[in-house]
Amino acid sequence: MAEARLTSTDIAVFGARLPTRGALIGLDLGSKTIGTAFCDSGWRIATASQTISRGRQAADFAALRRLAGERDIRGIVLGYPLNMDGSAGPRAQATRAFARALEDTFALPLLLYDERLSTATVEAELIAADASRARRAARIDAHAAAHILQCAIDELTAHA
Repeated sequence: MAEARLTSTDIAVFGARLPTRGALIGLDLGSKTIGTAFCDSGWRIATASQTISRGRQAADFAALRRLAGERDIRGIVLGYPLNMDGSAGPRAQATRAFARALEDTFALPLLLYDERLSTATVEAELIAADASRARRAARIDAHAAAHILQCAIDELTAHA
């Protein structure tokens, strides 16, 4: 019998797989970096963490394990880059492959969360906060991860 996958695109299914509460990690996967964010165990607020420079998958996962090891992580929210029409293009397919490897490595519930316009939204917020171009470039992926995670926890708590 095939093993049940822990990855879902359905927030209700993801929520049902989580313990009552516990910290979550949010990820914004790019071709060169991975933005990271965490939320508190009560799912109230997501906070940007680090931006990891991507290398080999083993090194990427080791960096994620180090970050996650600092907290009692109960689930993963991974930004899912759908096309504007809702279809899944090459970036979404690559994200699904990354999600399968994450699931195999971390054995935690994983949510693929629609991230359309998250980077644009975060960039507009950073510009409004008068962040320099260099500061925006250095922090945008982590802030995008926080935006994705905050949207997911807002939705989770609305359904709780």
